[in-house]
Amino acid sequence: MDTAAPAGARSDVAVVGAGILGVLVAREVLARAPAATVTVLDRDMIGSGATRRSAGLHFPRGATETVRSLAAESESFYADLHTRRPDLPIHPLPMTVLAPESAEERLREVYLPGAKLRRTTELPPSVPELPAGSGAWQGDGCQYADVHALTQQLAAELRPRLLFREGVAVTALDAGPDGVRLTLTGGASLTAGRVVLAPGPWLAEPAWRELVTPLGARVKKIVALHVDVPPEPGDGAIVFQDEDAFLLPFHHRGHWLFSYTCREWDVDPAHIDPAPTAGHLDEARALLTRYAPRLADRCHSGRVFCDAYGPDGHPLVTPLTEDGRTVFAGAAGGSGYRLAPALAARTADLLSLPVSPRKATT
Repeated sequence: MDTAAPAGARSDVAVVGAGILGVLVAREVLARAPAATVTVLDRDMIGSGATRRSAGLHFPRGATETVRSLAAESESFYADLHTRRPDLPIHPLPMTVLAPESAEERLREVYLPGAKLRRTTELPPSVPELPAGSGAWQGDGCQYADVHALTQQLAAELRPRLLFREGVAVTALDAGPDGVRLTLTGGASLTAGRVVLAPGPWLAEPAWRELVTPLGARVKKIVALHVDVPPEPGDGAIVFQDEDAFLLPFHHRGHWLFSYTCREWDVDPAHIDPAPTAGHLDEARALLTRYAPRLADRCHSGRVFCDAYGPDGHPLVTPLTEDGRTVFAGAAGGSGYRLAPALAARTADLLSLPVSPRKATT
């Protein structure tokens, strides 16, 4: 295709946001409608927002039936992708879930059947003993990815078929009889038949604030500490169920990552300090000390960013305008990588694209 894009260009579909979700939306659109013209725009570089800071952990669970369905669909997508493309940075992992002994029935409701949860007395080496009244379960279906690298590779494969415009922000969206006009930084414009907003935590941008505000999504800070202990080759993810936290062996970086639930809401992604505060370090270490005191003593740094959350804990894929030309996709609540394939498929469903005889999403 001709990738030149002068001012006043046109595209069948414009995707605003080039994180893992935006890139998978573009991939899904072209799988369903190979002849479609697609433009992906991002105010930064591909995968440089929440995607770059993502832990990239996929575990087969969901607090609600909706999230479990999305997780199952995405798990199938990633398993197939890993089988066909073992060169991609997707890494299957063992998984151990730690929870109160009394939580077994609830665990079997929350985790997918494919997780095959089974009680175990064999604890991970990082956890010398459990608090009184706690138990351990092993499970299948866990993996993690270097999400930034994965997004970059998928985008590189798409480049011959679509146009990426990096470092280009959308400053206005205006509906017209022939499509939606996107005003862009640098003086250019783009008219698209359909627009997908996949902005991650940038919900309050002036171009779409009025469209997105009624959704009720909010932005919460996400904190993960880097644990200066090299993981062993067989180490797997350790999920602290009740604490909504996890330890992840970052084999590709040579250290562990500890993600815990930070309760700071309504933050602005443009003004997030990427460094954990002393308060973050103390809060995370106190939690980790209950299970892995040796690792808690090795937490001195980490990553801070934020993500958007739907008002009821569910991700959002929904039209923003009565004509259905503009669609929002996101608010995945820190599970953007984990749920992105299923969210991309549901987004494409809303775009009413002419479906190719070829099978989509593979």
